Amino acid sequence: MEPLATLIRRANVTWWDVLDILIVALLIYEFLKLIRGTRAMQMALSSGLIVLLFFASSAFPLQTVNWLIRNMVGYVVFAAIVLFQSDIRRALAHFGRTPFFRLLTRPENDAETIEEIVVAAKILADKRVGAIIVIEREIGLRNYIESGIPLDAEMSYDLLVCIFQPTAPLHDGAVIVQEGRVAAASCFLPLTVQPTLSRELGTRHRAAIGLTEENDAVAVVVSEETGKISLAQDGHIERELTPEELRTRLRALVVQRRAPVDRQAEPVGGDNS
Repeated sequence: MEPLATLIRRANVTWWDVLDILIVALLIYEFLKLIRGTRAMQMALSSGLIVLLFFASSAFPLQTVNWLIRNMVGYVVFAAIVLFQSDIRRALAHFGRTPFFRLLTRPENDAETIEEIVVAAKILADKRVGAIIVIEREIGLRNYIESGIPLDAEMSYDLLVCIFQPTAPLHDGAVIVQEGRVAAASCFLPLTVQPTLSRELGTRHRAAIGLTEENDAVAVVVSEETGKISLAQDGHIERELTPEELRTRLRALVVQRRAPVDRQAEPVGGDNS
């Protein structure tokens, strides 16, 4: 241990060196997570074996092995790009979904997510198919996500419409949208216990209000009985919104992150969905 301590004392380690090591360690960790369980794992093991052979041939008089490895490395790289092009695309997409890059592209992704939700809500409302779509904001919804069926799927209005079809196995419950992706479906939400709430509001509306009473999430509700679109936020509900009004409100609450504006009073009357 004494030679190691001497080496550490002699090394002029700065915070930049520590940051450099952490970045490299993170990249290696993400790479190993990505290739785990794929055919690229065998490729990585083979590459490691070739590297070991190269160092062994340099340390011992294995000139033929050393020459062969040095002359084949370039061809192996091109062969790997051709053979594993799908895995490389998946890797780049994976790194693009890391928190750092999501932070840079979040406003654009939020706008696209909102558009998909608005289109889905309009289609479901026209068909009078009940639905509840929850959008996570600052406070995490992990407990509710774990209560449902995890999906982690790319957001699209087709997916949302398919989930809430009455014959679909996941239609009973809420869909939770997290960071622009459909995190889970068929999630259970807490019902509100507000004594002054209209009795004409159904389970979906009460679940949307109950969830938004506990955190800063936004919930879009489509009534199965009337086909009306509602929006719940901060324990309040806005009902009978048009798709254009829903788009404007979601942009204000999710994209622009503005303070909530005055909500219209809950209208008298409703439905039982």
